[in-house]
Amino acid sequence: MDGNQPSEAGTVPPTATVKKTTDWWGEIKGIFWLILIVLGFHSFVAKPFYIPSESMLPGLRIGDRLVVSKFAYGWSFVSPTIPNPVAIFRSVVLRQQEDSWSVGLPFVHGRLLGSLPERGDVVIVTPPGTRNDYIKRVIGLPGDTLAVQGGTVILNGKPIARGPMHYVDLPVDTNSPCSDSEYYGARRPAPGGGYVCHLPIVTETLPNGRYYDTVDMEPDSPGDNFATVKIPAGHVFLMGDNRDRSADSRFSLSQLGLGGPVPYENLGGRAEFLTFSLDGDAGWNPLTWWGSFRSGRAGVSLHPAEGK
Repeated sequence: MDGNQPSEAGTVPPTATVKKTTDWWGEIKGIFWLILIVLGFHSFVAKPFYIPSESMLPGLRIGDRLVVSKFAYGWSFVSPTIPNPVAIFRSVVLRQQEDSWSVGLPFVHGRLLGSLPERGDVVIVTPPGTRNDYIKRVIGLPGDTLAVQGGTVILNGKPIARGPMHYVDLPVDTNSPCSDSEYYGARRPAPGGGYVCHLPIVTETLPNGRYYDTVDMEPDSPGDNFATVKIPAGHVFLMGDNRDRSADSRFSLSQLGLGGPVPYENLGGRAEFLTFSLDGDAGWNPLTWWGSFRSGRAGVSLHPAEGK
């Protein structure tokens, strides 16, 4: 045997080729559990919320993103987040208007570990018979009597304390155009360029000492007078801070309002704080995103201030 020829015993076998395959079942299970965790978090802990209207000016503006705690008042039939694939398809693919991407559950009395909100809380509410989410402020609690006279809220026979009218200047942008049709004469040039929305503000103070700003544009708007109601057990009376531009408990369901005091089962949670806010100029190009952020909005608490 030649000394340079390897022996049969010392021959190294060729490396076997291992064919890699995708574990599709494992991938599907991983995605399923991820979706389940996200939906569970949205249903029982907290969820993001986008402000689509100006009903809560001056505190909340179109383009604000905030966090809603689901556990603040316990859980009810509006708490679960159950996606509706048909609604998602129609909205994303067919570009059709959909009220919600979630499946609405039938009304069920009571809340798990339930508790009533405090006056002044900013809450998410689903109007009875709908799947829309509104954001409003709690003004009246079960057993209260409530009326509105000339724009002043009368709670249990006493007017809510109102401070003197003053003004705030909100920057005008794509999401906050301050049009004459909505805020006649309020759009004004800003000293440093651009425009501001010069809004009349009245600060209200509730009996528990919590206070917040409201916008009062018109002296005799449809919601400035509301007949006295007694709030039933298990119900709350909700109003928007932009009193002339809010469909709330003062208005019927046919007027896109809340139809009077709302069952507390319809409360979806309490608004906690802003995460960020966009002015409406961002497009598909990621380079436009940074410039669309409104400064000073992130982290703003949505809990009302407390009086001394």
